[in-house]
Formats: sequence, structure tokens, C-alpha cells
Amino acid sequence: MVMSLTPEAGYVGLFQVSRGIEMFVIGQKYSRAADIHDQYGGTRQSGISPSASHPFIFLFTGDSGEAYGYDDGWQADDGVFLYTGQGQIGDMEFVRGNKAIRDHISDGKQLFLFRATGKGKPVEFIGEFECASIDFASGPDLNGSTRKTIRFNLTPINSMHSAEAEETEAEVVLPARTFEQMRQSAFDAVTPTETPNWRMAKQIRRQRSSEIKEYVLRRANGVCELTAEEAPFTKANGNPYLEVHHIKKLSDGGLDHPVNCAAITPNAHREIRFGVNGEILDERLANLIHTKEAKLSER
Repeated sequence: MVMSLTPEAGYVGLFQVSRGIEMFVIGQKYSRAADIHDQYGGTRQSGISPSASHPFIFLFTGDSGEAYGYDDGWQADDGVFLYTGQGQIGDMEFVRGNKAIRDHISDGKQLFLFRATGKGKPVEFIGEFECASIDFASGPDLNGSTRKTIRFNLTPINSMHSAEAEETEAEVVLPARTFEQMRQSAFDAVTPTETPNWRMAKQIRRQRSSEIKEYVLRRANGVCELTAEEAPFTKANGNPYLEVHHIKKLSDGGLDHPVNCAAITPNAHREIRFGVNGEILDERLANLIHTKEAKLSER
């Protein structure tokens, strides 16, 4: 069932991220205390550290957890980072930090991943990620007993598999559906899928992005969701040409969520990205989409 988007549901106000700010640079090292928690909040000790004051979740990985089943790292060359959930004794459950990662897209929270370089030393920024899928494994707990561990399959936020990908990218072919079915599928897609292993993560991310892109373009119905102008031309397949834009994105990525995406003309897209009034236009677009989705939820 599609979630309510009324203010009472606490949804309006998500994705409130400043546009054009490069908070962290991949490969650079930062003081966990001074550069991360003093600036943006979050607990200073936990490996999963949601901020109460910003829409961010900070993740920390390192070698010290391997003895307790924390087998984090890139999976081959597939562009998937496997991140183990938290919980020291007994089976891991979807509570606290684990729940925060699982629900980060629906909650409008961004995931920033860092690698520990040693006790008391700076942490290295790996990148911003989305949780594409979840799988489970067995490993020892703090007492040495075998327990179930949760493993989050993360994909880089700036990868090609986003709703804002170029038109030249091969897309997932989706079945013909009604508008209501498209909307339901788009909202359902933001919840990570449970899979046997990490190997399907990129395919799931691609599917999610295609579901959201199709819905957002249908929601616009050939009319720019910012300027109310008609699409500038019709594509060879007969569909009006609009571009999908991530609202209030932090960098060149952006969370794939129906409320965080809008279909706009190429000119509007470039003005938001490069124009002097880009941030104002992005704020206006966010309000327009929130209003539109709230009305659709009332149907």
C-alpha cells in the first residue's frame, strides 16, 4: 500500500538537503569527532550512526569486526559494498541502526560510508550509497555462539543506476500498467529486497530506478513539473521528452524515491543545476511535488 504523504504522516520535509555542497571527498580522511559528529551529529562509537539533526546516516567499517562475523567490503568488481549490520549477541534484528539502513530511502536519509584506519586515527570516506538489497549469513557473536547476521548490499549513489540516468542507458523493460499500479510499484521499490546474496543488488537497483522513472514521467504526463510547460519535443517512440531530476540532491547522485524525483524540461534541469537561482527553483520544485503527491495520496 502506498504510504500517506500528508504532513501528519511526517513525510513533508524529507529530503531537505542543501544543493551543491560537497560535504566529503572520496578518498580523503576526516576526524570522526571534529569533521563528522561535531558538525552533523550522530553517536561517536557505533558503527551505524544516524544523525538526529540532519538527514544523514554515517556508517563505519574496518577490519576489527571480522572476528564477530563482520565481513565488510567490495564484492569482486561488481560495484557492490557488503556492509554487516549491528548487534553483538544473538541474531541480528531490524532495530535501531539496522532498521535505519533498511528504511533510509523511505525515511529520506542519506548513507555516508567511512573506513577506519586505526584506533584514534582519521576515517577515510568511501562514498555515498543506497541500500539495494539485503541478505543473511551466519557468524559468531560476542560469546562465540553462531547467530544470524544481516548484510546490507550497498551500491554507490553516483552510479549509472539511478532514475536520472542518461537516455542512452539501456533500461529495464516494464509491463504495461495503469497509473495507480505504476505509483504503487514505484513506492514499493524503495524498500530493499531480501535476496540469497549480494549478486542481484545492481539488478535490483536498476529495477528500482526504472520503476521510479517510469512513474515520474507518467505523473508529469508530458508537462514540466516545475514550469508547467509542455515537453519540448516528442521522442521517436512517441513519448514526450522530459528529464528526471533528483530534487535537493547533495552531489551528482540523489536518492531514488518518487517524492525526490521530478520530470522537467531540459532547460529547467540545466537552470536548477547551473543557474544563479537554482537552489530557489529546486525548493519550489520540492514543494510542488510534495503537494502533488499529497493530493494523489488522498484519492
